Amino acid sequence: QVQLVESGGGLVQAGGSLRLSCVASGRTFSGYFMAWFRQAPGKEREFVGRIGWNSGSPYYIDSVKGRFAISRDNAMNTMYLQMNSLKPEDTATYYCSAVMVRRGRSGLSADEYDYWGQGTQVTVSE
Repeated sequence: QVQLVESGGGLVQAGGSLRLSCVASGRTFSGYFMAWFRQAPGKEREFVGRIGWNSGSPYYIDSVKGRFAISRDNAMNTMYLQMNSLKPEDTATYYCSAVMVRRGRSGLSADEYDYWGQGTQVTVSE
C-alpha cells in the first residue's frame, strides 16, 4: 500500500521558516516526479513546486521562487520543502504528491498525480 505522509507544518510568524517533509512508503519513488501543492480555505488546490526523480528539473511557481526550495533523498524515500521568508498568504494545507515520470508529462498539474498525502497545515501570522 502506497502512502505519502507529510509533517513539519505549524504556526510561524511572517518572515520565519519551516521545513516540511514527505515520507513515502509502499514503493520506491526514484522514477517519479514529486511535488508540493497547497490549498487555502475557500480556494482551489495550487501547485507550489516539483522536483524530478534525480533531483533535477526543479520548478516553482513565481510567488515562492527564491523563498522555497524542494529537495529529495531517494535513498530515504523522502522529499522536503524548505520554506523561508514566509508570508501570511502562504497559509494553507500543504500536500505532497507523486507521479511516474513519462514522456510528455510535465508534473505541473494536480490532475497528473496519482499519489497524495493527507496534508499538513502551515499558518503564517502577521
